[in-house]
Amino acid sequence: MTPHQEEEWVPPGIDTTKPSSSRTYDYLLGGAHNFQADREAAEQAEKAMPGIRDVARLNRAFLGRVVRTLMSLGIRQFLDIGSGIPTVGNVHHIAGEIDPRCRVVYVDRDPIAVAHSKMLLRTSENATIAHGDFTNPDGIFADPELRRLDFGEPIGLLMVAMLHWIPDAVEPHALLAEYRRRLPAGSYLAISHMVSDQEGNRMNSLVGTFNQARGHDQATTRTYREVETMFGDFQLIEPGLVGCALWRPGGPGDVSDDPYTNTQLYGGVARKVTG
Repeated sequence: MTPHQEEEWVPPGIDTTKPSSSRTYDYLLGGAHNFQADREAAEQAEKAMPGIRDVARLNRAFLGRVVRTLMSLGIRQFLDIGSGIPTVGNVHHIAGEIDPRCRVVYVDRDPIAVAHSKMLLRTSENATIAHGDFTNPDGIFADPELRRLDFGEPIGLLMVAMLHWIPDAVEPHALLAEYRRRLPAGSYLAISHMVSDQEGNRMNSLVGTFNQARGHDQATTRTYREVETMFGDFQLIEPGLVGCALWRPGGPGDVSDDPYTNTQLYGGVARKVTG
């Protein structure tokens, strides 16, 4: 990407010398929508947590399987919060291959990710992005872009590899209850989350090193039970909350040869049964 191309989608006043989690994730996935600072942060993360690139890949494959599963269950609209830059294996391309009429609204707090996403989505009739923060659900639901979704019909709410960036201090479980409340009956909530009770000492040590290396966007690991309660009274569909690589794998590429890598993130999908 040339400096001129970068200027086209970088909002004024944004310091591209500071890495962001969304662009670092894009680099780990093999994307091209990132800066030198993001690439350096990704390399530091790989040193702190060897295998993180595989974890990112397995998580992205989990997202694809979730979208296809929800499409098979009749879902035709998605709200993807903490979407990052919708490039490699994005929701609207996966959904659009099954039903071109499917509607997708991405939400991210990173202004560069939003600006670049708008550029990438400018020719899409059924996908858009809103600038919003998970910690402000009122702001997200008030955004005009969400009018693309019909809240009288079921929605697939995606929070994939996002909630472990939310510290306990802002009470993510209480915020999630507000998101669940606003969904119509028949909707689904998909979550993947970094865990602390799979080889916990090793994971906590690695995450501590990882956070020190990044110095921003600090990760918070949580236990199986803590992640499970994020679904509230929604009913988990089979196979429940499991290592995200083990959630309905479709082939060898969905699962790593390293059992530990397969379970560094929990993944699950749950349905809202009543309104």
